[in-house]
This record gives sequence, structure tokens and C-alpha cells, in this order.
Amino acid sequence: MSPAVPTASAAMQVKATPRPGSRVALEVAIPGSRSQASYEAAVEKLSRSIKLPGFRKGKVPRPVLLQQIGPLRIRATALEDLVDSAFRDALDIEKVAAIGRPELTEGFEVVLERFEPGSDLTITLELDVEPTPSLKKTKGLKAEAEAISYDPARVDELLDQSRKQLATLVPVEGRAAQSGDVAVLSFSGVYADTDEAISGGSSDALEVELEEGRMIPGFVEGVIGMAVGETKTVDCQFPESYPQEDAAGRKARFEISLKELKTRELPALDDAFAQQASDKQTLAELREELETRLKDDAEGRAKAARHDALLSALVEELEVELPETLIQQEIRNLIEQTAGQIAQQGMDVKKLFTPDLVRSLMDTSRPEAETRLRRSLALKALAAAEAIEVEAEALDAKVKEISRGLSQQGNIDPQRLREVVADDLLQATLLDWLEANSTITEKAPDAEPSEGTGPAA
Repeated sequence: MSPAVPTASAAMQVKATPRPGSRVALEVAIPGSRSQASYEAAVEKLSRSIKLPGFRKGKVPRPVLLQQIGPLRIRATALEDLVDSAFRDALDIEKVAAIGRPELTEGFEVVLERFEPGSDLTITLELDVEPTPSLKKTKGLKAEAEAISYDPARVDELLDQSRKQLATLVPVEGRAAQSGDVAVLSFSGVYADTDEAISGGSSDALEVELEEGRMIPGFVEGVIGMAVGETKTVDCQFPESYPQEDAAGRKARFEISLKELKTRELPALDDAFAQQASDKQTLAELREELETRLKDDAEGRAKAARHDALLSALVEELEVELPETLIQQEIRNLIEQTAGQIAQQGMDVKKLFTPDLVRSLMDTSRPEAETRLRRSLALKALAAAEAIEVEAEALDAKVKEISRGLSQQGNIDPQRLREVVADDLLQATLLDWLEANSTITEKAPDAEPSEGTGPAA
């Protein structure tokens, strides 16, 4: 029968001391009887794994066993088990909300040197604990959010885009190329400084939209004004931000021939177009649907902007120390999200995510991880301070609604689904409460980003 390791935590003395960074130091005084019992248990455990000729497994005499295993290995095994069990009991004694694994302040090797089975042993374990966030204030926050409103002109823009998609390309005769045409080009390009051919910079018959931003600066501008059958040399320059590093910022020269020229013949803006472009029977119905969709989108983006501004203001009131364990966990979550998005695009995540890239992503993701943690903890503190919670009826109804939508999908964990829905509902409830108890002013919307410059094909 194996010797039992004492579990009476009363014989073990524990002193907890707060440390910076949401950490706690546990000074644990372990009695000699417990260290001896751990040693005896280690001997028996190791004896079961030793095979020696002439002895049945588990029946090796103790002197032979000690000689074969070696005293250092036995003591190390005993200390590992002793620290682990002492840590679990210490958490029960002090009721510490531990996250992550503990660390021996002195280091394992140092403690091992002074570990003597049968003698009292005092160790200090440091570990991260759940943070206790608090808010300096919850009401009367002031935030500034971008003004986002419905723009009626967007309806005409969407209709124009749809007309363009349904347009018929017809040949152009008797005039030169104009902006908005579709040109069929043959071309070849070289770098102006070396006359070296540009990789991927040639084609025998490429259909090109003659619109600004479709190709590198100077290319489309050079084609406009050409006649079918004409050949000319056009000077261009790759943008500094061009993704192909050996081309970025360099001047180039293209010899371009205009082989064909086409223009779009747009369908009339009438009921027949509405039926072709959508499931609506009339143009009026299509306009109404687009207006509703754009208004809902603008309202959603405006609400998101207000909530984002309010969260930033709430975080300013937050008092908390972020434990490294949570930061690293959030960094891993961000990297896993990135990997998932890449996988959805059909790319090989294992090949792309080299150890060097992962290390780089861990460094660059840290600020975002800390921001997300602070926002989450700020909302947690708000819920506690104002006793805000989700009504059970609302949670049940939302779970049922989502479950119906997921009924065709298998392997859905009902408990996990309920937890996710509860978190989402609570966050929405907290943000609505925050909006009702804060002051939000509007700021001018940020300038629309200009169209990106397309590469030379």
C-alpha cells in the first residue's frame, strides 16, 4: 500500500501577499511529515516504472531501486508533486482566484538544493489572479462620436453601380479612348532606370477599365486619347506603397497598343431594370428597399460609433492591473482569429504562420489585446457597480431564436451557446445603459479614404 500524502491543510501555514500586476505571493510553510510522505510516494511511483532483470515490475528492493534511480531524481519528483499539492491546498486556504500556473520565486533548482524529506520546507509561489476592476465613476461620462447619417445620394450611387454591372459592352468607332471606356490592350513594361523587363508587366490582350486608380499612376492617363490600332510609349511610376518591393517607387515605361475599345450601354432606369437587378417589380419598390437598407446601415454604424466612444470614455475611468496571463491569452485569441480569417480565404495557415511571424504577431498584437481586455473589464466593473444583469426571459427567448437558425448545424454545445448569448446580451444592455447615462457629442466624420492604386497587370 502506498503511503498517503497528508491532505490536512490545517498543518500547512499559508500567507498571501499582493504583488503588482494583479499577482499574489503565497508563502507556504510545509511540515516535515508532508515532505517525507511526498518523498515516499515518489519512490513508490518511480518503482512502478523501473524494469530490472531478475525482478518483477514493482518488486525491486528499495536499496537497488534507490541506486538505479538516483537520489536526485527521486527528490526532484517528490518536490514537483509536493509543490503541486501544496499549491492546490494553499488556494483552498486563502480562497485565491488563480489564473495560470504558479512560479517558484527562487526557482525550482534552488528549492531542490535545500529540500530535505522529513524536514519543514517554506516556499514562495507567485501567480496571476483574477483582476478586480473598479470605476472612478459610471454616470455622467462625456464622449465624442463621429456623426454618421443616411445620405439619400447613396441610393442613386447604388443604382448606378447596378446599372454598370448589367451594362452591355458595345464597340466604339470613330473616336479616341475616353475615361469610363473599356480598352483591350497589349503592352510591355520596363523599369526606366535599368530597361529591365517588369515581372508581370506585360500582356497580349488585357481588358482594362479606363478609370483612375485601376492601374499605376500614368498608365490609364496615357491610354486616354489613343485611337484603336495606335501604339505609344507611356511613362508611369509605381507608388511607394506598392506591395512588390523591388518595384515600389520606381519609374517605368510601357509600350501600349490599343487593340479594341468598348463602352458600356447602360440599361434604362425603369421597372424592367428593377426586375433584372432585384426581386422587386418596380423601380419605386427597389428605391424604397435601398433607402431602408441604407438607413438601417447608417443607424447601425452610428450606434457602433457612439458605443465605441463611450467604451473609450469608460476605460478612462477604469482602475485595474492587467495580469500577464490574461494579456497572453488575449494575444493568442487575436492570432487565432487572424489565422481563421486567412484559412477562410483558402490560404495555408501552417505555411504562412512561421515561428518568426507568430513571434512578430505576438508583439504587434499586444496593444490591441490590452485595449480589448480593458474594455471587457470596464464593462464587468460597470455591471457590478450598477447591478446590471440580463433578464432570464430575454435570455431564453434569444437562445431559442438563435437555436432555430442553427438547427441545421450539428455539434452545437447548448451550454456554450447560452453563455455566448448571455455575454452578448449583457454587453448590449450595458452599452445601452451607458448611453442613457452619458453625454455624447458629435464630431465631423473622418474624410473618406481615397481609392487604392491598382497594380500594373
